[in-house]
Amino acid sequence: MPGFGWGTAAEQRFNVNLSILFTELPLLERPAAAAAAGFTAVELWWPWVDSPTPERSELDALKRAIEDAGVRLTGLNLYAGRLPGPDRGALSIPGEESERFRANIDVVADFAEALGCEALNALYGNRVEGVDPAEQDALALENLVLAARAADRIGAILLIEALNRPESPRYPLVSAPAAVGIVDKVNDATGLGNARFLMDLYHLSMNGEDLPSVIERYASKTGHVQIADNPGRGAPGTGSLPLEDLLGRLRKAGYDGWVGLEYKPGDRTGAEAFEWLPAEARAARRTP
Repeated sequence: MPGFGWGTAAEQRFNVNLSILFTELPLLERPAAAAAAGFTAVELWWPWVDSPTPERSELDALKRAIEDAGVRLTGLNLYAGRLPGPDRGALSIPGEESERFRANIDVVADFAEALGCEALNALYGNRVEGVDPAEQDALALENLVLAARAADRIGAILLIEALNRPESPRYPLVSAPAAVGIVDKVNDATGLGNARFLMDLYHLSMNGEDLPSVIERYASKTGHVQIADNPGRGAPGTGSLPLEDLLGRLRKAGYDGWVGLEYKPGDRTGAEAFEWLPAEARAARRTP
């Protein structure tokens, strides 16, 4: 696997998404595995896909696993339905799913606060057949306002992510402008200014967007970056995305936040999934 340029890697702050990497291990073993591979920070999708309000014992066990591993939780998704699976969020889905999202907000905020996590990601949700998109968008804004206020309560930002149309054809935010438009609406509604764009370079590339232009236009509104190569959503160096150049452009545009590793490891598991990244570059060099 081609290596990543040392100059780029040394200047980034990488974290590992434990919902797509180290998944050969039980959830509670993954933070320690990330630490053993040299990383100091992790992020997670909502781990309990069937429960927005898990038992306190489950939350406490995950908190202990993260603390005992000595890693920092830097990002956490709010409840998003069956993910991985057919769902792409719950906050714009009328009825029970919206209610489950609302029940999850304070659970996530309290868990994040206890671990010093300062970024919460709210996936928008798919379009529902037979439901007026305007009705879904109004519900989404209501729920995102609630989430933004909860994030503000713990000193965190609320992330809103664009996905890609080929893999998520019913998800309405399939471009950077669409996601940033929602960011602006949430900030206008709350006056808090803590809603930010989650720039996933894999998803945007799958949409055929001009990534240098996206970076130039939206780096200032970006609260988190995630990467995987394209095609294939594999590790950097397995596809043709110029990730080294793109991350360099982000730095020059003023982005100095976390870069989440959210790629499929393929047949490489554990530490082998990170051979592209020099071990010295895995620990965060700087504090946020």
